Amino acid sequence: MSHKHVIWCDEKDLAKDLSGKTYIVTGANSGVGLETTRQLIKQGAHVVMACRRVEAGEEAAESFSGLSGSHEVMKCDLADLQSVKSFVDTFLGSHSRLDGLMCNAGMVNMENKPSFTKDGFEITMAASFFGHFLMVELLLEVLKNSAPSRIGILSSVVHAGSPKSRPYVHLDDLNYQNRPYNNFDAYGEAKVANVQYALELAHRLQGTGVTTASIHPGWARSNFGKGGNMLMQAVMTLARPITHSISNSNWESAQTSLHVLLADDVPQYSGEYFSQHSVLYRDKECREGGWPMKSPNPHAQNLEESLQLVEKARKLVGLA
Repeated sequence: MSHKHVIWCDEKDLAKDLSGKTYIVTGANSGVGLETTRQLIKQGAHVVMACRRVEAGEEAAESFSGLSGSHEVMKCDLADLQSVKSFVDTFLGSHSRLDGLMCNAGMVNMENKPSFTKDGFEITMAASFFGHFLMVELLLEVLKNSAPSRIGILSSVVHAGSPKSRPYVHLDDLNYQNRPYNNFDAYGEAKVANVQYALELAHRLQGTGVTTASIHPGWARSNFGKGGNMLMQAVMTLARPITHSISNSNWESAQTSLHVLLADDVPQYSGEYFSQHSVLYRDKECREGGWPMKSPNPHAQNLEESLQLVEKARKLVGLA
């Protein structure tokens, strides 16, 4: 049974013929990414599934049997910059167009102590922001050449914080060298970065035909958050019967991503934030969501901060 507050993608958008179109979806082997991928293939698209575990992607793809579109699974570990570069090289070696890129994958470090990638990034920021940042930057030319095209970047309700505490990106201390580490603070910071990046891209890409958006998919019943300690897993298991009634299925949570990729009016709102409903918003007026919706976090709407973030990120991933 569907949640009564779900915002649904228009049926006419879910009936569009996507034959001849090519999409990339990261984290396509499960959850919201899998539902987004399946629907695009159902409508005739070719979807490249960018997955950290290729075998998991191939297993998930068995559910596409009989659909009119096509797919392929490619290795991509977003917490490894070289893996992202190799993915892009492989993609561009066999594809000359890209109609849409859904930066769906993300993670939170479930251990409340910092963990770092081999590139030196705190792992939550690496997998949730820097990996996608590098991927988008390396694919911008093919997206421009394929215009009209679209980029969706998953954020989260967590980016909004509360009226008393709004997360922001600590550009002077991204790796927690001089401040205490908190895993969920790191996650909120990464999700602010994603909203700011979509804003900066829209500013930079004006007139190119490439549309950007940041997305809160809703509280999805996915495998997100797995991998914590035994106490965390026990708490999550006990809470599941309660949270089930106020959360969304993965199909419901894929609605916002599909809207961003398919709806005709989305290019009018490039760079804006699209949110499914969520009881998790601390600002009550935001709980119904909106396509688009003004983020209650002023940092998410600050273009100057967004420009500074992108300048710093380009240097850190080796593009400047």
